[in-house]
Amino acid sequence: MPATLNYPGVYVEELPSGVHAITGVPTSITAFVGRAARGPLNSPTVINSFSDFGRQFGGIVAGYPLGYSVRDFFANGGGQAVIVRVWMAASSPSSSSTSTSSMSSASSASSASSASSASSASSASSASSASSASSVSGSSSSSSSAFSLPSQSDGVARMNATGPDSIGLALQAASPGTWGNAVQVHVATNKLDATVAASLGYADPGVLFDLLVTDTGSGLSETIRNVSVVDGTRRIDQVLPIESQLVLMQQNPDGTPVLPNPLVAPPATAEPPLLASPPNPPNTLGPWPNLSGGVDSAFITDPKLYTPVDGSKTGIYALENTDIFNLLCIPPDTSTWSSTSVFFTTVYPLALVYCKSRRAVLLVDSPSDWTTVAQAQAGPAGLNLTAGGDYGAIYFPMLVEADPLRPGQLANFAPSGAVAGVIAQTDATRGVWKAPAGTAAALAGVQGLSVPMTNADNGQLNPVGVNCLRTFQFTGSVVWGARTMRGADALTDDYKYLPVRRLALYIEESLYRGTQWVVFEPNDEPLWSQIRLNVQAFMQSLFLQQAFAGTTPKDAYLVKCDSETTTPYDQSVGVVNILVGFAPLRPAEFVVLQIQQLAGQTGSS
Repeated sequence: MPATLNYPGVYVEELPSGVHAITGVPTSITAFVGRAARGPLNSPTVINSFSDFGRQFGGIVAGYPLGYSVRDFFANGGGQAVIVRVWMAASSPSSSSTSTSSMSSASSASSASSASSASSASSASSASSASSASSVSGSSSSSSSAFSLPSQSDGVARMNATGPDSIGLALQAASPGTWGNAVQVHVATNKLDATVAASLGYADPGVLFDLLVTDTGSGLSETIRNVSVVDGTRRIDQVLPIESQLVLMQQNPDGTPVLPNPLVAPPATAEPPLLASPPNPPNTLGPWPNLSGGVDSAFITDPKLYTPVDGSKTGIYALENTDIFNLLCIPPDTSTWSSTSVFFTTVYPLALVYCKSRRAVLLVDSPSDWTTVAQAQAGPAGLNLTAGGDYGAIYFPMLVEADPLRPGQLANFAPSGAVAGVIAQTDATRGVWKAPAGTAAALAGVQGLSVPMTNADNGQLNPVGVNCLRTFQFTGSVVWGARTMRGADALTDDYKYLPVRRLALYIEESLYRGTQWVVFEPNDEPLWSQIRLNVQAFMQSLFLQQAFAGTTPKDAYLVKCDSETTTPYDQSVGVVNILVGFAPLRPAEFVVLQIQQLAGQTGSS
């Protein structure tokens, strides 16, 4: 009723329909966790193409299997991926002293001071690879005129450039790896108009400068304009994470940026020295200085980098910082991985547990030492992946593909990335309830399989829950299995088949997100009827897409939320129970053709 009825006439009022539409969640967002040549560490990064992966993580690089898996994902129909890069220091990391460079121009006392400061920093670096010092002009306190540079054992390339008025700029590459050694940096004085500087919150234009950065390896160039070491809106350590893909300020062990202390404006000079050239510098200024000390990741032998036990959000648990993923691929870190490697003893079992908590499915690459069908048949029992195995699927054998880094040569690759792409393609064309297997589940770019199989060979692996990859005439290499790791016939599991498990996860996640509005609503029949209305509408939409078995809604699904599911006791403790059931479509694995002769038939009527 309107709030006030004070004049005779007609009042119009809009009433809520009571419908809270439940939208289905994505089904094939694939998370990849592994080593890459570059890119942010332990930070889930969404990409939508292999070109995105190349720009942000370096693309395909020798010795990095992750790049090949991501390539296969997009080549086979994948749409969106989330990349988590991990990195491990070598057992005996080579120490690299911090590169120190002074960028100066025409002869001036300030320039000479800058060079002297840089020389002091270089000497300090030679004495200790973990520290360096750089003077701040005009500072009277030694504690406020120097800063210490962090340890070099993290593989990040660094340099100590000299900024305006000889202020040291402790810069580093945005992520570990030798790629950072190709990054060049120039500092250029800005000479902004005082009015423009004031609009940025700085009274003295002389404290602002430009940072010119070039990655000579990829060709990417950046100009970070109007930054300062003076506290304010353009403080360099706060600007670089937002505006630069290549460099950051170095950090102290406590995570604070390495900056002059205290952060006050240096004394103004009549004419700030030109400390660096603009783009296309004159030859007389010499080459731009490079960062140095970057080190690539070693092969990861510590499972805690994938599955930390200290509660940190690194490795696969970095995915806690992403909203949703449906498939998880952890490509083995080397070209060969045995059934006794850390992947099978530690990483995969914990990944299955994590996938269960996130309503996702783990795609497992079978061990590379499964070189025969007999080994693959006996192998699953020793992998310790049966517990929680309905949240995972294993594929055998490896793919034989061309290696773009070795023209004309073929190599073996883990299949999980390609299978994830096939699953994404099947979801898009048929739905999550369709088994991602069959003659339509072709593997693009695959030249062959490491272990060719016959029907008899396939018949040994299917009953133990190993999904086979097969090659047939005309269709090429295809996915020829759709079981979870609880799919062995002996287990008789409800979630024997991958499409049944994935459809259940899809329904669970969609309803979980679509019923958040219910929390704190009055818990009685009006609420229950609204819940039934909304959930039934969602399930009916799936029924119309032929996602369920059964010819009528009554046969296909069930939604119950009433006084039977939610008793007075449940109401007293704040609980509302919603029962949702569905009749799953199981794939037709075995097609039986019965042929019979019709004897004594003389004709047809």
